[in-house]
Amino acid sequence: MAKRLTRAEVPVELTWNLADLFPSAEAWEAAFASVEACLPTVTRFKGHLGEGAAVLLECLEAREALLEQYDRVATYARLRLAEDGTSPAHQAAFARAAALGARLGAALAFIPTELLSLPAGTLERYLAEEPNLEPYRKYLTDLAEQKPHTLSPETEEVLAALEEVTDAPYVIYERTKSADMSFEPIRGPQGQELPMSFALYEDRYEQEPDARVRRAAYASFTRGLKAYQHTLAATFATEVRKHVVLARLRGYPSAEAMLLHQQQVSLEGYHNVLDIIQAELAPHMRRYARLRRRVLGLDELLVCDLKAPLDPGYNPATTFAEASRLILEAVSVMGDEYTEVIRRALTERWVDRADNVGKSTGAFCAAPYGAHPYILITWQDTLRSAFVLAHELGHAAHFALNQPIQRLINTRPSTYFIEAPSTLNELLLGQHILARSADPRMRRWVIAQMLGTYYHNFVTHLLEGELQRRIYRLAEAGTPITAAVLSETKGAILQEFWGDTVVIDEGARLTWMRQPHYYMGLYPYTYSAGLTVATAVARAVREEGHPAVERWLRTLKAGGTLKPLDLIRLAGVDTSTPEPIHQAVAYVGSLVDQLEALY
Repeated sequence: MAKRLTRAEVPVELTWNLADLFPSAEAWEAAFASVEACLPTVTRFKGHLGEGAAVLLECLEAREALLEQYDRVATYARLRLAEDGTSPAHQAAFARAAALGARLGAALAFIPTELLSLPAGTLERYLAEEPNLEPYRKYLTDLAEQKPHTLSPETEEVLAALEEVTDAPYVIYERTKSADMSFEPIRGPQGQELPMSFALYEDRYEQEPDARVRRAAYASFTRGLKAYQHTLAATFATEVRKHVVLARLRGYPSAEAMLLHQQQVSLEGYHNVLDIIQAELAPHMRRYARLRRRVLGLDELLVCDLKAPLDPGYNPATTFAEASRLILEAVSVMGDEYTEVIRRALTERWVDRADNVGKSTGAFCAAPYGAHPYILITWQDTLRSAFVLAHELGHAAHFALNQPIQRLINTRPSTYFIEAPSTLNELLLGQHILARSADPRMRRWVIAQMLGTYYHNFVTHLLEGELQRRIYRLAEAGTPITAAVLSETKGAILQEFWGDTVVIDEGARLTWMRQPHYYMGLYPYTYSAGLTVATAVARAVREEGHPAVERWLRTLKAGGTLKPLDLIRLAGVDTSTPEPIHQAVAYVGSLVDQLEALY
């Protein structure tokens, strides 16, 4: 069996440069100590926020300075753990950072509760009296909207102190995946033994052209997941129950209502995304599944076949350097400022692309305030990896563009918008390749990749959102959330969507175990919301050119200064109506039409 590298064996050029955050572990320790030491610079304002606008301004500035320091400390610990979750030192540092965050949360909980206890109109008067409070307007306005759901100061402080405990389900899930799960090796086409891991399955074997190898990997992957189903079901159930209890304590009608309030999204908007896409997309995706089964020559289509290449003899390879050049060409339509950010990310070691023991699966982008973003990906020397990289670079560009303009408190928009910049980059890459290639095989491959983007966001993540919707309702009704309930519910959702075009077997029913997004609130459905926006913006860039680009750059730079629907309107898209959703689904249908014609 081929040996996977340890982190120490990985060539440095394949790794991100965390020295840009902290030059050494000792520097991180000093920053950690500084955060603890600086806490009194904020807590000294406790009991004094009613003394005037100037006092409030001083307090909020001190809070922001403290949180900026902590953001870098916590991000560094998270990134070290992501690069090697088996390291006891990384585990300990992450745990310490989480505990520090909980202490900060408890100590600073007095700010919102004290502000909400001020007489009506006080915050509005403060904003009028002190112009330097303007950057905090949205924070203070949003805070006022939480007043009906805010508990007593003592209770809020206790809940904040328990943050490390309430965040435990996510930590347990990630630790289980990165450090505990193991998978049986499989046999290659010549009978050779091939290694298996969570990352290898999702990043390589799920796109394996050889059906025997792909299905052997799927079987191994399913067995590996199944061994942990009860542990991770209990973890999932704890996360769900946490939100159900908090929603009741805070007087929300449901956990969904509480989580959507945090996103500043209406229940109607949430249900529109879930209901319209499932209803209108299913016929297109069933056509796509039937095409896949025919082209791949399979008697039946399994979930593991949904990402298999339609042209098994054509899997465009690319190096990281070649992919970098291609991505830069694709995003050049967005102008020099945007392109320069992408160039820096690709050449200044913002990206960790190694595959080593203990590395976190999937891909993500972290954006510590006051430093450049960091991207984690497991690079596979395929053009598909270029699409994943383009996605994460969209996140990086978003934050690299808004951080120099916005205060820390205003950099991150609602989760409802957060996936729009990333999915737009994927669409730009696909459209760029199609525009420069007349090769029918390449065109078929690229259209399949673009359909893969919609499959990932409009199917995989959307159906995860549907699972959340159903599980939260079951939990609200008092139904115990067990592995059997999760698998049964997931299986039913998949069956309703795919009909008789895909076999829903045990591995399919266990896909609830594959994503960390369940531990991030109502996150999964927001991928579909983001892709809906990206589809509209990509069309506008194609049709309008510079004016659409300028609108988009203004939107990215606005950060979190606007509520999500207002932010999206800045880009020229109105998601208060279902029309952009209808148009995005219709575009998916047109891609299926093109692929059917090519085959």
